[in-house]
Amino acid sequence: MNRIAQDIIDAHGGLDAWRKYRFVSARLDQAGALWGLKGKGGILDHTKVTVATDAQWASHSPFGDIAARSDFVTGHIALLDSDDHVLTALDAPRASFAGHTLETPWTDLQLAFFAGCAMWTYLNTPFVLAWKGVECDDAGSWEEDGETWRKVNVHYPESLEVFSKAQAIYVGPDNLVRRLDYDVEIAGNTPGAHYVFDYVTVSGIRFPTKRRIYPRQPDGRRMAEPLVVSIDLSNIRMD
Repeated sequence: MNRIAQDIIDAHGGLDAWRKYRFVSARLDQAGALWGLKGKGGILDHTKVTVATDAQWASHSPFGDIAARSDFVTGHIALLDSDDHVLTALDAPRASFAGHTLETPWTDLQLAFFAGCAMWTYLNTPFVLAWKGVECDDAGSWEEDGETWRKVNVHYPESLEVFSKAQAIYVGPDNLVRRLDYDVEIAGNTPGAHYVFDYVTVSGIRFPTKRRIYPRQPDGRRMAEPLVVSIDLSNIRMD
């Protein structure tokens, strides 16, 4: 872990504090154009999300009226009933998105995979910068929202399931994350600009409680419309 990663992680509470816990959970309220576009509106509008901090695992419970919960790990996705019996599952789920565009509808398992991959990455940021094989480097300054942000390029290893291996994090003068950039490869490489704000402190760790994701233009600026995804988190807990 280099100095850039160290400074950002320290601003969010520090790696020692983070590693005291194995799980992060929160109430999740979502909206935005994406869910209806994929034919999955309403399923995950209001649920609970839990992610691991020491392994790539995430779960949404309930998973609408479809399942008691989802179970996302690297290379596998499943939907389970209230007794933890598998209702349906898929190995190598990323391969099922071959040929997809932004408008291609999803199956329930594809929704579970997307949501699990997304929320694991979001809730583990920026501490994922300390994972083996994750590299980051300074990409210079960026002017937005009346502030000068620091842009940091992030490169993820093959061992982690993320939207794209090359991403970017923007941090403010306080080294708190303001924005994430990535291309959603499983949705036709759709470029996203993902803003985070309204931080709270839970068990010594700083978490943004609001996330808003917009299309990203070729010059790096966001489009004002449509709002692709909105995420509100509450009742955040670390265990």
